[in-house]
Amino acid sequence: MKKLIILIYTLTFLSMSLLNAQDAKEIVNNSTKAIMSDAMEMTSTLKIYDNKGNVRTRQVKNTTKKFGDATKTMIKFLSPADVQGTGMLIYDYEEKDDDMWVYLPSLKKTRRIVSSEKSSSFMGSEFSNSDMSKPKMSDYEYKLLGTETINGKEYYKIESTCKSPEIETSENFKRKIAYIEKVTYLPYKTETYDKDNKLIKTITMTDYRKQTNGKYMAYKMVAENNKNGRKSEIIITSFVTTSSLEENYFSTSNLEK
Repeated sequence: MKKLIILIYTLTFLSMSLLNAQDAKEIVNNSTKAIMSDAMEMTSTLKIYDNKGNVRTRQVKNTTKKFGDATKTMIKFLSPADVQGTGMLIYDYEEKDDDMWVYLPSLKKTRRIVSSEKSSSFMGSEFSNSDMSKPKMSDYEYKLLGTETINGKEYYKIESTCKSPEIETSENFKRKIAYIEKVTYLPYKTETYDKDNKLIKTITMTDYRKQTNGKYMAYKMVAENNKNGRKSEIIITSFVTTSSLEENYFSTSNLEK
């Protein structure tokens, strides 16, 4: 009888663990669906602050459109003059690693971004290159840590842990905790931790606005470096969930124009 009770407890624990993991992944998936559009065009202001409060400002244009199994994004810097023409091209795939390229006018050359550079700074900001694309869900294990109330709203706390040392190295973190609002599934904040469990970066997303296709977009995103005190923010100035651009627009040759 004692062995039977132990077996029941063991099976119950395993079932709850599997349910927890499944629920956590489903919450993350629902969160992605709440904000992900198949096409969009936007302009934004990128502000880069150092730890003394000095700021550099950039104007940026982003265009995204889905073609088959790839979501393709073109990012071009419009101003100031020292970064004008700088561009980034991203092919975001569901089942394989993203492809990324960067074009620097000063070198007049397009260069592919390798896996080890995806955790590097996006144009000197506290956002990383990988922050510019959608994470591949199969790279992580998910766990529901519970809920937390912030400013009167209740949020799921979802932990995403890298599945392998190779992914840890590429992303330059061990785990993330996402705060996802229970009613809308909109992500509010992500905290990134290193292998020593030290908080290294916090990204908050606010000023959500509902679009014509029923999806939501955060018009303000702030990335704070918790180690050096620097921060960067992206403020959207115009946004539409359509694009008439053809697939040939999203090419390395066009990146250089």
